[in-house]
Amino acid sequence: MTVAKGSPTRSGKSLLLVSPEYEGVTASWFSPDFWGDRAKPVTSGGRGGAWFIETEPSAMVLRHYKRGGLMSRLAEKTYLFTGFDQARSLAEFRLLGRLRSMGLPVPEAVSAVAWKYRLFWYQAAILVKRIPNAVTFPDSSRLSDESLWEQLGQIIRRFHDSGLDHVDLNCDNILVADEQIYLIDFDRCRLAPESDNAANSAWKHRNLERLHRSVGKRCKYLPSTQRENLWQKLLKAYHRHS
Repeated sequence: MTVAKGSPTRSGKSLLLVSPEYEGVTASWFSPDFWGDRAKPVTSGGRGGAWFIETEPSAMVLRHYKRGGLMSRLAEKTYLFTGFDQARSLAEFRLLGRLRSMGLPVPEAVSAVAWKYRLFWYQAAILVKRIPNAVTFPDSSRLSDESLWEQLGQIIRRFHDSGLDHVDLNCDNILVADEQIYLIDFDRCRLAPESDNAANSAWKHRNLERLHRSVGKRCKYLPSTQRENLWQKLLKAYHRHS
């Protein structure tokens, strides 16, 4: 497996990282207008600002970084600039490379960019390879299948054992493709140091609690008793090798 280390292209106001497996990527690729009818807005989950890009040999997903909550009213797509090394898109690009090198099921990063905006702000975007036949967890035809929830519990455990703190673990950041489950959207996520990777680490509980709340919101059409039973199946599979 090739690990995408990224070859940087820097100007005074931007920094572009590109996977060694891709050629010809420019800043224009991060504009949906560049792709014309090949760019289709992603309508399931998230805050908007994402597009499916139909390209050969493989499709991609373009995502512009956008704030949520109250801050989105003040600055929807801009962040405080403290140096390109701290830019969210570039950090996620590098993290995806590390996770793939560990054999974890995540999308392949294609490229990431950060643009300095005025004096103290920047905007950011990332391109990842689209996972074929993938749907969000609530849209899976197997949602009522206990084995799917058990599989998800095992997948989350693998990520946690590797130290991955997914700060936005919700149903829309879990994709089901055929027989595989993937996690996506690693903005602000981190690999915890060994000293903070005990089985009972607080961040692991926070990840699971966040996902539980999301299940309650996004899987409402499952009867509440069935939904809670499936959640317990997930937890049992997660804790099986404790």
